[in-house]
Amino acid sequence: MPTLAIALGSIVLYLIAYHTYGKWLARKIFKLDPNAVVPSVALNDDKDFVPTDKSIIFGHHFTSIAGTGPIVGPALAVIWGWVPALLWVLFGSVLIGAVHDFGSLVVSMRNRGQTVGDIAGRVLTPRTRVLFLSILFMALTIVLAIFGLVIAAVFKEYPASIFPCLVQIPIAVAIGTLLHRRGVNILIPSLLALAVMYVTVYYGNQGFLHAFNHTLASWSIITWCVVLLIYSYVASVLPVWSLLQPRDYINSLQLLSALGLVVIGLVFAAINGGAPLPETGESMPLEIVAPAFNLHPQGAPFIFPFLFITIACGAISGFHCLVSSGTSSKQIKCETDAQFVGYGSMLTEGFLAVLVILACVAGLGLGSSNPDGSAGLLTGADAYAARYSSWGASSGLIAKVGAFVEGSANFLKALGLPGGFAVALMGVFVASFAATTLDTACRLQRYVVQELAATFVSRDETGKASSTGFNPFVWLTNKHGATIFAIIVAGLIAALPAPGKEWTIENAGKGGLILWPLFGVTNQLLGGLAFLVITFWMWRRNLPIWFVALPTVFMLILPAVGLSLQLFSSTGWIAKENWLLTGIGFATLALEAWMLFEAFIAFPKAKGVLEPALAPLPTPGIENEGGRSC
Repeated sequence: MPTLAIALGSIVLYLIAYHTYGKWLARKIFKLDPNAVVPSVALNDDKDFVPTDKSIIFGHHFTSIAGTGPIVGPALAVIWGWVPALLWVLFGSVLIGAVHDFGSLVVSMRNRGQTVGDIAGRVLTPRTRVLFLSILFMALTIVLAIFGLVIAAVFKEYPASIFPCLVQIPIAVAIGTLLHRRGVNILIPSLLALAVMYVTVYYGNQGFLHAFNHTLASWSIITWCVVLLIYSYVASVLPVWSLLQPRDYINSLQLLSALGLVVIGLVFAAINGGAPLPETGESMPLEIVAPAFNLHPQGAPFIFPFLFITIACGAISGFHCLVSSGTSSKQIKCETDAQFVGYGSMLTEGFLAVLVILACVAGLGLGSSNPDGSAGLLTGADAYAARYSSWGASSGLIAKVGAFVEGSANFLKALGLPGGFAVALMGVFVASFAATTLDTACRLQRYVVQELAATFVSRDETGKASSTGFNPFVWLTNKHGATIFAIIVAGLIAALPAPGKEWTIENAGKGGLILWPLFGVTNQLLGGLAFLVITFWMWRRNLPIWFVALPTVFMLILPAVGLSLQLFSSTGWIAKENWLLTGIGFATLALEAWMLFEAFIAFPKAKGVLEPALAPLPTPGIENEGGRSC
């Protein structure tokens, strides 16, 4: 019963954390005010700033921050043992990740929905704004360049997931239109959409759907990258109510219902064992088949700091500050909703990471296909060892995703669900997360490009870009120009072949793998820098900072140590003469050092001194009106 005890215990822990620590942050520290005028109301433009119900924002926020991160990271990190991975997820998400997401959301709301990068220029120093935005641009470029490959790889491995993911789009547009124009309640049509998705998953390997799915699964990686980047452009320039919000809400229902099925299946498997094995008819008992600790797995880097970098989204991820301050802060219609959206979403993601760990260290033992393609099922410790015998055996994308998909599908099969349907359902689960992250990342990159370009554009007294002379950066301050630039840069990188491969149509589309080794440390560095901004914002207001200062130091040391090891170790980038990663790695370390130097100089002078106020809004007095947004 240890597996069941861990699952239920984590639920209890997260509920207690939400109603104690989360509530303390909301009431005593951030002092959330239900009567405050929030950016979605003050700047309502019916496109990006749209007052929205907290359940819909939760759907967008949760699906956007999760992506494949809480699946891939924990599925790989259990190679160091399930205990270190579980402890980092549980305590990291409660004490660090949820505080980071919640704090980023609140600070952005109190600054008219600006991104954390823009806010850095006011609460630290003006130079840090450009430094921060430059790191954001690099991190988001890697996401856009790699996620087309991620989604295509999932589609090729699980073709039955293709049509359910695609059919979400027209359904979401229809629901968004009905909701916006007629005020229709979103829950009922979204549940109908969810039912349609499940039906298409069930019949995904039959008749027309089978032919359709396998035809699209045969597309090349580069074809999928182009299609997905075009889709991301459209999704990121449309008003949030037309596609982003309804699609993410449908996705959240699908993802939460799948999580519920996995939990119920885990309970059944813990009590009755797994589904009968086809070869023997025997049901394997549900037990943890992985070692509790394995500090020196074959070929793996040392556990510190790489465990804390490998498990990002399940514990703390810098990407989340972009979602909190880039999109969610522009949609919150009541300040008090921020705890549910910011703190609650991260705890939900932490629980997902717990289930991923249990699927990989216990669910796999109920029966797993042999990774080498040979016939027959592996069970117990053999099933785990086949995927985690060495770092190389578990490091591939499909190996990591496959471990979760098979392990969680075993929980569903314990409920009596057909094996093909269970695997396809988990494939849709993974692909839906990845697709949601892709279009949100594109919208976020648009904001970053616009903010960076605005640095080089002079403006008149009304705030409009000056038309004197030719300035190409003016085009990048436009949402279409910024988005086109973002997808072109990502597309050019993605179009390259994988490292060491010749360019062919089959190899093209994997270029994101060139920069992928940088993503883990860059992502965690963003988390540390976001904490730095939150710390300064609170320091200037004489608020207690100990609970953010400690995570700030930890999250700034982790990526610096990790990046240094990747650069200078005997098998690092310098030793391998990988000068591209070496150059970018040194540049990243230099940017971090520069920002820390700026922060060190500014910190003693900042206590109790508010940052420069934002320029007045076009409508006089709107910030002083009595709030009625709730």
